[in-house]
Formats: sequence, structure tokens, C-alpha cells
Amino acid sequence: MPNRNTDTLFQLIKSLEKGEKRNFKLYIQRNTSSENLKVVQLFDALDKMELYDEELLLKKSKDIKKQQLSNIKAHLYKQILSSLRLINDADNIDIQLHEQMDFARILYNKGLYLQSLKLLDKLKETAAHHNQITFQLQAILFEKKIEALHITRSMANRAQHLSNESDSIVTHLSLISQLSNLALELYSWYIQHGHARDEKDIAAIKAFFENKLPQHDVQQMGFYEKLYLYQCYCWYGFILYDLLVYYRYAQKWVDLFEKFPSMKTTEAGQFIRGMHNLLSAHFMLKNYEKLNEGIQQFEAFADSADGLMNPNTRIQSFVYLSISKINKHFQEGTFTEGLKLVPFIEEKLTEYQLQLDMHRVLVFYYKIACLYFGSGDNDRAIDYLNKIINRKMNLRTDLQCYARLLHLIAHYELGNYDILESLIKSVYRFMANMNNLSTVEEEIFKFIRKSFSLAPDKMIPAFTKLKVKLEQLEGNPLESRSFIYLDIIAWLESKIEKVPVQDVRRKKFLEHKQ
Repeated sequence: MPNRNTDTLFQLIKSLEKGEKRNFKLYIQRNTSSENLKVVQLFDALDKMELYDEELLLKKSKDIKKQQLSNIKAHLYKQILSSLRLINDADNIDIQLHEQMDFARILYNKGLYLQSLKLLDKLKETAAHHNQITFQLQAILFEKKIEALHITRSMANRAQHLSNESDSIVTHLSLISQLSNLALELYSWYIQHGHARDEKDIAAIKAFFENKLPQHDVQQMGFYEKLYLYQCYCWYGFILYDLLVYYRYAQKWVDLFEKFPSMKTTEAGQFIRGMHNLLSAHFMLKNYEKLNEGIQQFEAFADSADGLMNPNTRIQSFVYLSISKINKHFQEGTFTEGLKLVPFIEEKLTEYQLQLDMHRVLVFYYKIACLYFGSGDNDRAIDYLNKIINRKMNLRTDLQCYARLLHLIAHYELGNYDILESLIKSVYRFMANMNNLSTVEEEIFKFIRKSFSLAPDKMIPAFTKLKVKLEQLEGNPLESRSFIYLDIIAWLESKIEKVPVQDVRRKKFLEHKQ
């Protein structure tokens, strides 16, 4: 079966917008060689295909022989990138600075050294304004080369000035490198394992963080050093489920962009990610009003020029805004209302399937399953949970575990007792193998096993007893992960009160607001 995701050229063409396709056609028509005519033919054929299929492609492109296909595809790929490079992107500071660096090299090669140095000074000034420290270093290195090879007399004490500039930049870059490495490694740990599962995990993460965190003085730090420092603490607090640390540094992350507003354009993706973490912290800490305010702020950004700047920012805004809106429905107990988001989310998951990684998709499936479960539609919840369970991936083992646990509870709700015994064994074994069994899960498994032999009049007392046990564990950080992924207390209360889960959540929300 053809796989849409296997061919890089196909992915690139499918990512193009109408204006970009039109620009490519104009670009390629400037050179009407026979080779480029084949390139246009190949482009049109791929553009019309829904799924990449090489056999079908060769049938539709009769002038292209099979042995030519690889070279023509490589040529087309390069030509598309070249056409995109020529589109004037006034908001992309990286492209602007690269262009200025190219111009400086052209002037140097012409022997116009002073003009080249003047352009490099302007480049450094622009780069400093946008906190693009790597471009500052490139410019300084080029200036050193010019001064070492030619007598320019461009300024007094030039050598000492460049040396001081270079040392300062390298110091900043070293700190940026160390902090960005630590932030990435912490995030990678979370993607693989989720939250800390036991004392061993906590000790390992704390030791790793303390050993890797470089010495720093916040007062002397630039934008990127602060950004990566706040990310480090953000992930550290999140992994340990220290919600106050998580919230504090997510807020600092977002506030940093308010202090440097131009960076919302330069680093839109980082701002979006900061907003996502801040909204997640509000959700976990039950800051209802701040969650609503944050969603409004996020929506305003998503509809702004910065938020609509390119497909990447639009996709990220869709992902994180949608997650926050679902969380809002969880918080307010409006699960059925939240299901109205599902068709739009499904449509976007299809539209963005080339760009979205499976980790994001699985998170959506789990959250949609929770919406259906909370609204009482266990069959549809199981459909979405099966999409997670049937996907063999070595990431987010916590998500895989809780998808199976919710899947088990949904079958329990439906009274599918003929498969429950085997499901209990299967889910228990999976969670044990993943080192994902806490006291909360052990108690749930124990209860479900015992419930098969309980008389009807004994069920509500049994649910009540389990609820009391689990409530005593809610404040334990090592048990908190269970309550993040599955609102087991709300489910137990729904069984005790004989009402849907969303009614329990709604009642709690309204009581909290009073």
C-alpha cells in the first residue's frame, strides 16, 4: 500500500500553499530547458496525487523513464527550495541575516573590503536587536578574516575591539549551548517515560539536573539564555510533578516574550510552546479564570500576523489551542459540549498528517477518548483508545498504560464481563512491564477483580471504600500521575451517585466558582 509519508519530495510539494506553487511555476518557466519541462511534468503529477505511488507516477509521466526518475526528483526538490528561498519573507530574520551575510561575502570577493565591513556592522546591529547571537559570531569571524588579510584602517584598536566582542559572544553561546542541551534532554526523558514514577526516578532526575545545570547569573543573561533556563526548570518541575515550579517557570517563559515582543515573530514556535505550558499549569492547578484568560490571549496571538505567519505556527497553534480547549471542558465538566470540537480536530489531523508527529496525534486520541468516556459514550471512547493501543511505538509509555487502563474501565462500564478477566491480566502485565504500577492502579485492579463476586447491594459501599482510599493518595506526588491521566475520583463518585462523570465534574466546578 502506498505510504504518503515515505517520499520527501512528495511531502514538500504537499506542504506548498497556492501562492508558493504559483511562484515555483514562474520561477521554473524562466528557464525552458527540456530538463525543466520534465521537472514541471513531474511536479504536476505529484501535486495531483493523494498518496505517493511510484508506479502510477511513471504511468502519468510518460516522458520520464524509470532510470531518470531519481535524478529528476532530486533536481525538482532543489528547484522548489530555490523558488521558496526567493520569496520575500520580511518577517523571517534568519533569511534576512543570511542574505546580508551573502551580500557581505560578494562585496569582499569584489575587493570592496570597507563596504563589506560596513554591511557586517549593520548585520551585527540587526542580529543583536533580534538576539541572533550566532549571526553576530559569524559576522565577527568574517571581520577578523578581513582585518587579518587586509589593512583596512577601518577604526583604531580594531583588533582589541573584535577580540573583546568575540570573547563576549562565545561566553553567551557556551551558556546557551549548555542550557539548551539540558532542556532538550529533560524533554526527551519526559517523552520516553512521562512523569517520575518512583523514588528512584526522582533521585535520578534531581541528580541529573543538578549536575548538568551550569553556573549562571540571570542579570547577565540574554534572551536565549533565559529562555532555555526557564525551559529547564519548566520540564524539571513537570517531570517531578512539582506544579508550583512548573507554573512559575512557564509564566517566566511567557513573560520573557512580553519583555521582548519582537521575539514573538522571531521565535513564534517557542512563544506558542510557552503558552501551552502555562495553560497546562493553570489546568492542573485548577486556576479556572486564568485558564480562560490564557486561552483568549492565545487565540488573539493565533489570529495575529505572527500566529498566521507560516504553516508551522498555524499547526502549532492548532495543536496547543485545541488541547487547552479540551482541558477547559474537562475542568468545567462540559464533556458533551467538548465533543463539538472533535470533527474540527479530526479534519485538521488529516490536513496536517504530513507535519504532525505521532506523539501529538496519540495525545489527541486520548483526550478525545476521555471526552467520550466522561459524556457516557464508552463505545466511542474504546474506538479512540484502540487507536493508541494498536499503535506500536516506543514513546509515551505512560500514555500507552493509561489508555489501556481507561479501555479496561470503559469495558467494565459496558458490562463486557466475558472479556474483562483476560483484559485485567493483559493490562496489569503491560503496566507492570512498563514499571507503571502505582498504589492507585493496584487498588483499581484489586477492586475490579473483587467486584465480580459482589452482590448488587454491596457495590456502592465498595465504590465508597475505594474512593476514600484513593483520596488519601491524591496529595502524594508519586501517585499524582494517575489522577492527571484519569479522573478516577470523579468516576467513583459517578458510580456512587449514579450520574454521568461529567455531572460530577460540573458540580465540582460550580461549587469551586462560588
